[in-house]
Amino acid sequence: MGISIKSTGMSVATATTSAIEHSARAARGAMSSAGVEPEQVGVLINTGVYRDSNLFEPAIAALIQREAGIGLEYPEGVSRSFSFDLMNGACGVLNAVQVATALLETDSAQYVLVVSGDTHPSLQRRRPAADFPFVTAGAAMLLEKTDTPSGFGPVHVAELEGTPATRGFANIAEMGVHGRSLVTVEREDGFEERLLEVAGVAAGKAIGAHEGGLDLSRTALISSRPTAGFPAALAAQLGIAPEAVLGSGVVEGDAHTAALTAAYHQVDEAILAGYDTVLFVAAGAGPSAAATVYRLAPTA
Repeated sequence: MGISIKSTGMSVATATTSAIEHSARAARGAMSSAGVEPEQVGVLINTGVYRDSNLFEPAIAALIQREAGIGLEYPEGVSRSFSFDLMNGACGVLNAVQVATALLETDSAQYVLVVSGDTHPSLQRRRPAADFPFVTAGAAMLLEKTDTPSGFGPVHVAELEGTPATRGFANIAEMGVHGRSLVTVEREDGFEERLLEVAGVAAGKAIGAHEGGLDLSRTALISSRPTAGFPAALAAQLGIAPEAVLGSGVVEGDAHTAALTAAYHQVDEAILAGYDTVLFVAAGAGPSAAATVYRLAPTA
């Protein structure tokens, strides 16, 4: 039995700068490509952090659920859907995988949909800038329980002491009447090196704990992308070949909470056929990191 990725979806359309709409589009794409109806999705987990107009209530997950058309009606005999936000920055998607695993293993849901996406609260940005280094995009990962050993292994986490390396916050003292359209993002000097260090610790835990040992020559790497060179530097640190770093694709920059799902979405199945496992690693504010090994289904 395993918790596997049924399908993924992503949205980088320029028609909207709304993280809610991007995440909903990605959710609809993931359901459509899998042939899954909205009423089959028992739980939607949103991991996005930077939100439209700095919204905090109601839960953004509920707004995405509505836009994606999930659980809008409750016909007799159909289980109800629910949604919630789970925010832990770049590591949020892997934390959501932990929660989804518990829900699916106990048959509390048939499918769990993990969505993510970030935007500048002004809704006037599409590309990264020095004061907001994140790509406006959305991604969705539809998870299911299967009777095969393929799927996610345990999620391992790591933290470093000291200052957070990178952080985003609402500066109430300076916002004045513009609080719905402003956010402050700070990255400390040397933040990439600290994120690489903590990512290496988390990844090392996941590699060391993999049952039967992990063959790094047959392992692909998908990581968060706080800088353009981060995935390659992490691969070199772990002893993974440069060509095994996957998933830059059409998202040029740091997609933050959507980075892991967007990267996986963009990988061709023919490329994945060359590997047995994918090592997912995310690192961000804290500094903290999370990592897990995903066992791919054998190809015929």
